Amino acid sequence: MLELTEAALLAALRGWVEIESPTQDVAAVNRMADHVEAKLRAIGARIERIPGTDGYADILIGRIAGEEPGPGLLLLGHIDTVHPVGTLATKLPFRVEGDRAYGPGTYDMKGGNAMALAALEHIHAQGRRPRLPVSFMMIPDEEAGSPSSRAAIEAEALRHAAVLVPEPSGEGGRLTVGRHGIARYHLRTIGRPAHAGATHAEGRSAIREMARQVLAIEALTDYARNFYVNIGTISGGTHENMVPVECRAICYALVPTAVEAAELRDALFALRPHDPDVVLEVVPGLSRPPFAKTPAGQALYDQAKALAADGPFPVLGERVAGGGSDGNFTGALGVPTLDGLGVIGGGPHSFEEHILTGCLVPRTRLFVRLFETLERPG
Repeated sequence: MLELTEAALLAALRGWVEIESPTQDVAAVNRMADHVEAKLRAIGARIERIPGTDGYADILIGRIAGEEPGPGLLLLGHIDTVHPVGTLATKLPFRVEGDRAYGPGTYDMKGGNAMALAALEHIHAQGRRPRLPVSFMMIPDEEAGSPSSRAAIEAEALRHAAVLVPEPSGEGGRLTVGRHGIARYHLRTIGRPAHAGATHAEGRSAIREMARQVLAIEALTDYARNFYVNIGTISGGTHENMVPVECRAICYALVPTAVEAAELRDALFALRPHDPDVVLEVVPGLSRPPFAKTPAGQALYDQAKALAADGPFPVLGERVAGGGSDGNFTGALGVPTLDGLGVIGGGPHSFEEHILTGCLVPRTRLFVRLFETLERPG
C-alpha cells in the first residue's frame, strides 16, 4: 500500500470483514487465514501455519525481517469473531454511514489487524523494512478464550522483545497497559432423584443445592476492588415432576490481580454442600491471568503516545482494561506488552459494531512509526 488514504484502508478493511469467520466455523476462519497469508506472502513474509487442534482453525504467523537482527516485535491479533456466517447479509452488512463503518468484526478486531498489516505493506512499498523483525501472529480462537492457541502464544512471546496487540482502543482512544484477569469455574451438584409428588421426601434436589451455592459465590463480589463474580449460566433437571438429580453452572469472574484470583480459587474449593446427601464438584475452566502494568510496558506506551501526538487522533491516555485479550498471556509472562492499539469505535459483539473511519489513517501511521522506530526494551 503505497499511499495511506482513508479510501484505501476502508477497502482493505472490507476485504477482511467480508470474509465472515466465527470461531466455531473452522473452514470460515481458515478462509480468513488464507486471505491474510496471501497478503503477508506479497510483502515477503516467511509463513508458518500451525494446523488447528481441538476443533479450531489454524494459527497463522508471518515473519518479516527487520533492519536489525535478533528478537523483534510480536504483532498479536485474532481473526475469529462472534458473529455467525450470514450476519453480513442480514443484520450487519458492511457499510459506511457518515463517519462510521459498520460490519462484523470491524471493531473487534479486524480493523486493528487490517491497519497493522497495511502499515507493513506501506513500509514494504516504500522499499524499507521495520527496524526490528516483526512476527505477525493471527489466532483462530480468541473469542473462545484461546484454548488451542495459548501455548503457542506464550512460546512466541518469550522469543520476542515486545508485543503489540491491535485490539480496539478504549474509551475513545486510550491504549491498554494492563488487563484484569478472567477466571472460569464449572460447578456441578448431584442429588437424588425422586417423584416430585409421590416420593418427594426421598429426593435430594441438585437445583436447590446449587441455588444456595450461587448466593455464596456471588457474595464474593467486591466492587471497591473491581472483583466481580458472576454465575452466568445454570441448567438442571429433566422433568417438572421429578426431584432434579443434577445441576450445572459456570462461574465467570473478573480478577484484577493474582490476589483476587487466589481468593476466588480458595473460596470455591472450600465450598461444601449444605445437604450432606448432595455431591458438589468444582472444576477450573479457561482463564486469562492478570496482566499488570510494568515500567517496560509504560515505556512502550510513552513512545506510542509521543508518536501519535501530532495527529488528529492522539492517544487520550492509558487504561487497565476489564475485558480480556491474548495480551493477558504475554503481559503475565513479563514480556513488555502494549495493547489497545487498534481502531476507535464501539458496539463490540452487537449489530451496531462500528469504527470511526477518521481513525484509520492516523492509527495506521502510528503502526508505521512504531515498526520503524521501536528499539528493544532496555
